[in-house]
Amino acid sequence: MPGSMWSQTARTIAYKQRAREASYNPALRQLGNRLVAIVHGCLKTRTLYDEATAWSHHAQLHPA
Repeated sequence: MPGSMWSQTARTIAYKQRAREASYNPALRQLGNRLVAIVHGCLKTRTLYDEATAWSHHAQLHPA
């Protein structure tokens, strides 16, 4: 998806959720909840967003 605002890792996670779920909405909701948690963590610790840190528990999904 050229020009997409989703990172490759977020897109991969959404597609994997989609493969497990019956519909699009639960997968998107779970991804949205994760993104909100990431933003909350950045604000709480006053750190900048870092994709490698934010998605480190999914590192096996998108190897470097």
